[in-house]
Amino acid sequence: MWARVVEFMLALWLAISPFIFGYPDSAFFFLINDFSCSTLLAFFSLICYYKPFRKMHLLNLLIACYLIALAYIFKQSPHQALLQNYMVIGLLLLMIGLVPTESEKPPHSWRDFYKNN
Repeated sequence: MWARVVEFMLALWLAISPFIFGYPDSAFFFLINDFSCSTLLAFFSLICYYKPFRKMHLLNLLIACYLIALAYIFKQSPHQALLQNYMVIGLLLLMIGLVPTESEKPPHSWRDFYKNN
């Protein structure tokens, strides 16, 4: 559960990044990118609490790879602060994205074993 909360917080950080870094008018693509990626991150982080979609948080890994790739593609851009922001958020998402939603509980097989005994 804690990993999904951190992913949601990173989505909020990505959403408010344009206001913190003050994107110039030439960075309209990055502004749209921030809001679309943050919306997807928040959606995937929250939808995984519904049992049929409990693995949906793994799609955040795709967004993390996209943000890292974007930082590499635009490395000659004059907007270095927002690209560094993408790189850090992408790396954090890669670290946290693999943690299961119910990581604080024992594995399902152990829970089933203790229920039956």
